[in-house]
Amino acid sequence: MKFAYRFSNLLGAVYRQGNLNFSKDGNAVISPVGNRVSVFDLKNNTSETLPISTTKNITCVGLSPDGNIAIVVDEDGAALLVSLITRAILHHFHFHKPVNSIRFSPDGRRFVVTKENVALMYHAPGKQREFNAFVLDKSYYGPYDETTCIDWTDDSKCFVVGSKDMSTWVFGAERWANLIYYSLGGHKDVIVGCFFEKDSLDLYTVSQDGTLCVWESDTELDGLILPKKSKPQPPGPGEEEEGEDEVERVEGEEGEVIRGKVEAPKEKKTRNVRFKHRSKHFFNKEGDFNNLTAAAYHKPTHILITGFASGIFHLHELPEFNLIHSLSISDQRISSVSINCSGDWIGFGCSGMGQLLVWEWQSESYVFKQQGHFNNMASLAYSPDGQYIVTGGDDGKVKVWNTNSGLCFVTFTEHTSSVTNVTFTSSGFVIVSASLDGTVRAFDLHRYRNFRTFTSPRPAQFSSLAVDVSGELVSAGAQDSFEIFLWSMQTGRLLEVLGGHEGPVSCLCFSPVQSILASASWDRTIRLWDMLDSWQVKETLPLTSDALSVTYRPDGQELAVATLNGEICFWNPQSAAQTGSVSGRHDLETGRKETDKITAKQSAKGKSFTSLCYSADGESILAGGQSKFVCIYNIREQMLMKKFEISCNLSFDAMEEFLDRRKMTEFGSLALVDEGAGDGDGVNISLPGVRRGDMSSRHFKPEIRVSSLRFSPTGRSWAATTTEGLLVYSLDGSLVFDPYDLDLDVTPASIRKQLRLQEWTSAIILAFRLNEKALKQEVLESVPHDQIRVVCGSLPDIYVEKLLSFVAACLEKSGHLQFYMTWAQNLLMLHGQKLKNRSGAILPTLQALQKSIQRHFEDLSKLCDFNVFNIRYAVALSKQRGMKRAAEDDEEEEEEEEDRELSEEMSEASLDGADMIL
Repeated sequence: MKFAYRFSNLLGAVYRQGNLNFSKDGNAVISPVGNRVSVFDLKNNTSETLPISTTKNITCVGLSPDGNIAIVVDEDGAALLVSLITRAILHHFHFHKPVNSIRFSPDGRRFVVTKENVALMYHAPGKQREFNAFVLDKSYYGPYDETTCIDWTDDSKCFVVGSKDMSTWVFGAERWANLIYYSLGGHKDVIVGCFFEKDSLDLYTVSQDGTLCVWESDTELDGLILPKKSKPQPPGPGEEEEGEDEVERVEGEEGEVIRGKVEAPKEKKTRNVRFKHRSKHFFNKEGDFNNLTAAAYHKPTHILITGFASGIFHLHELPEFNLIHSLSISDQRISSVSINCSGDWIGFGCSGMGQLLVWEWQSESYVFKQQGHFNNMASLAYSPDGQYIVTGGDDGKVKVWNTNSGLCFVTFTEHTSSVTNVTFTSSGFVIVSASLDGTVRAFDLHRYRNFRTFTSPRPAQFSSLAVDVSGELVSAGAQDSFEIFLWSMQTGRLLEVLGGHEGPVSCLCFSPVQSILASASWDRTIRLWDMLDSWQVKETLPLTSDALSVTYRPDGQELAVATLNGEICFWNPQSAAQTGSVSGRHDLETGRKETDKITAKQSAKGKSFTSLCYSADGESILAGGQSKFVCIYNIREQMLMKKFEISCNLSFDAMEEFLDRRKMTEFGSLALVDEGAGDGDGVNISLPGVRRGDMSSRHFKPEIRVSSLRFSPTGRSWAATTTEGLLVYSLDGSLVFDPYDLDLDVTPASIRKQLRLQEWTSAIILAFRLNEKALKQEVLESVPHDQIRVVCGSLPDIYVEKLLSFVAACLEKSGHLQFYMTWAQNLLMLHGQKLKNRSGAILPTLQALQKSIQRHFEDLSKLCDFNVFNIRYAVALSKQRGMKRAAEDDEEEEEEEEDRELSEEMSEASLDGADMIL
């Protein structure tokens, strides 16, 4: 392959666990998804997954005040310092213990990390190059149990820490003379949130039992005093000097240790800061008790947002505790709450269902609402133009994702059991799905409805699905009756039941050029059924092992089969002869599960590929199975080209080849000890033979696997449904220097010289020989619009396909719509016959061009419709105003006429009076 595929985006999951953050401008949400971080742009309605990953699931993310850097910490305490500008990892660090929360100071100079019962304050990394980006400044001890939350004062002088021991501790960032530490009580449950008031030391604390305490300080922030440095002061009460036993050592740097005590400090000359318990409020007044699980406070507007385990959230105005808003947004526990800088948008994360919601509380409407599959994804399919991806999951849902935005725009919930297979019809507007509930359903993407439901005469669990090229025939294979069912899409009637297999039907695939159906079964055969000849078996291909997957090459001239012994066999469907095979068992490199009694090398003998997919050009094939690797093979050479590691997340099972010896004891592995499962924090051990965890368990450790693979019809990306989610890998052509027919005279200077001489065709040929994207785009956009047809007609045939492919790629993101459309039109009109002769080779290019045009068409049609409606509204409004003005003019004329008549009558009356007087 000339280009390297790299990880592009993570779809199918929007939130797992951890805290949500809004960007500095408040227009994007930063959400931890497993061991990756996704950024959702709420203004442009797009998503992006950062090209970073931790070794375990992320538990907390700290964002700097300027929004340029973030600190990402996983379950073990391993931290990454990430630049949100360059999307690069700047520094690795390990806190050696699980971290509960992390928070930057408002001035960006420090950040506080809480782990166990300690609060650690570090100097924040600056713009200077440093060997150690994390320098420990002070260690604060005080709580007796784990710390849970942090908040800073607006001037970064103090911070407050909440704890599971029901206490709240206020610490000074410096050794203030009147405030080193202060302990607050008043709660009967775990502290969930603690917040300073704006520009004040006044404090609010919220506990898990739904209690809010309001604390008032007798000192302003300006009243904090630094101690005098004239004489060295002896250590005060509750304060210890630096000693060898009390100093935290981190990479050669020493941190000052401050230990707080619950006793009140003795009187000193300087009056200490004191807090007064002003009031206490309760959320659960009606008696419907449920735990308060998350809280956030917006200081400028004094609004407190609290989320509960029942999915309800409240908005209160403090300090009066006036209820502004209350709503149930989910039936699951709200795990995280965040509010943007303006205070308009509130972000909610629900880890139970994988939901991410952004709510605008003033208009009471959703800004963003996304939910992934909360169970494993079983299958995926690309639309014919590559613009959409449909996925089916074990939760019975069928979701459609936009590949450009990375967001789900429709979810179908008609299935009542796991969805085993999904596919698009050739039109691209109909989705067909098969399920274990015994139905095959067809969904319309125009009206978003289920318009066909196919069933079998006897109940059957459908495990495979295929639709022919015309979209008229729908076939599904049953895993319990060993039969294949055929339906008509038009009428919805069952046409035929194909019998003959002696084992479960594992996979079905229609030929892309003929009406032939290939079926793979556990009876070690592949059967080719002729749809035009009374559905008879045309050929039976014998195999050496059970068939697990079958797929046709895009031109229909080759058939690939994955078998249980780890091989991939290639067959010629016309002659029924085997043309080659690849042994891929050793390429899977499966890991060892924690419950396995044998080594990974031995267990690999029972592993195999379960999903196959040809590339768009048919030269290579993708294969994946019960492993963290996806292999891509060259078919002609029958050799492995590359292996993609889909995940490095050790929170999944079967990730490492060898078990961790540090967890092995004389009684067995410590990983099998079921610690803390009763309180919801542990990992329940799965039953023997269970690969996806026990559905009755609240927590389980799923096994890493690839359930489905698909290449995009454009050939520029491929996707895999895995335990981690829907992973999309795209071509990375930006960093690859791949010249074509390079010579000494082919330089950027010579290309620009041809442009100055207005030798457009020569400049284009030289640019494509050098093959640098920026230079090609510069040359192409320098050609005058009226010269495009002349240049297209004089291009050599070998550069026509290259130019068409480049135009298709540029058209997708460029704003010069008419310019590139003119290029594409002239290339197709002038060289259409020659391109038609090589239609198989340039099919991915044409589909990429179609995808770009379709995307622009949809965007422009929406804009045009919006403008049409606005114009109609303006016209109707002007007519209404004109009618109103005309009515007012008529009224004025009537009033003038009445006045005229009245004046005439008065003048006549005055004349009559004068006559009488005379």
